[in-house]
Amino acid sequence: MCSDRVGSRIVRGVIDATVATRSDIAESVLGELIDAFGLGEVQERRYLADGLMNANWKLDTSAGRFALKRVTDVSLERLQRNLGVLAALGADGVPVSAPVPTVSGSLVAQVNGGAWCLFPWVAGSHVRGVDLTLARVSALGAHLGRLHTSLGRACGRGLLSGVPETITADVTSPERAVEKAERLSAAVRDKGNGSDFDRAAAAALEHRRALVCKHADHRPRSATPEGDHGWTHGDVQYRNLLWEGEDLAAILDWDRIAVRPYAEEVARTAQVQFGVGGVFDLARVSAFVEGYRSVVPLEPSALVDGARRLWWKRMTDFWQLEFHYDRGDISFDDLFTADEALLHWWTDRLDQVEDAFAAG
Repeated sequence: MCSDRVGSRIVRGVIDATVATRSDIAESVLGELIDAFGLGEVQERRYLADGLMNANWKLDTSAGRFALKRVTDVSLERLQRNLGVLAALGADGVPVSAPVPTVSGSLVAQVNGGAWCLFPWVAGSHVRGVDLTLARVSALGAHLGRLHTSLGRACGRGLLSGVPETITADVTSPERAVEKAERLSAAVRDKGNGSDFDRAAAAALEHRRALVCKHADHRPRSATPEGDHGWTHGDVQYRNLLWEGEDLAAILDWDRIAVRPYAEEVARTAQVQFGVGGVFDLARVSAFVEGYRSVVPLEPSALVDGARRLWWKRMTDFWQLEFHYDRGDISFDDLFTADEALLHWWTDRLDQVEDAFAAG
């Protein structure tokens, strides 16, 4: 049931307590990986804490310097398919680091019940979107356009399956969103311990129920997104981008390649790159979209539709709280904090944000 009461917003983050358990590699497992990839002696290994879903290490070995990745949230079949595309993308000029095969020729090593892949080490830095110059922001948009174009060519070469003529996108009903919020509110009461995060989550859920009811008429009405669609990366955000000076050195983490509306990926990338500190950097949103449209002439109406769909998805989605209260995983609490703050700012300025997407 919708409520008129509005609670306070989340303003505090929570430290990831799971890093210590994710950062270890048993010596026996490392030994199997050394043999699988033919690495020789490992002089040094260092856990890379930037990743969220998967775990990554930097390895200095007698065979060279590499990035080792343990994939935990993608099926083996999908992982092998995605990794098999990267060499073609690299040959097409997309900045990627193609995987190193095992000595048996596989792109994935299955060791100790896990899926592991290895990449040549790429020098560079992760730079937040709001810290990029406008020139680099526009360049990033163009890179995304070329990425989409190259994935389309990979599809044409048979490396990816064909794209259906039409696709649909679920639009969560207000009633379903309120139901999810109420279930999670009960979970906070039943499973929480009265922490600052529990209190903030309870207040945010109460506020969200009111927002959903208040703005339900602004939700997307059609299940068919506007604009073209095709194969996309799925997670273009600063942790998955390496910059070397003014140049984009590599796009990382190709676990989520899937067919989506192009406007969906443009909108999501703009949000995670330029929706920082609870506000959108609208000048950078426009520069990014302009760069993308210099390569892929997506209609402004499609971009506005993509932005509106993403806004409603953020309004009706609670995945970070589901991880926290349903799985006991607090790794993404700070993302809920950031997304919640941005959602309120975005909702108050819905037209301004969409104008920025249309202006590019």
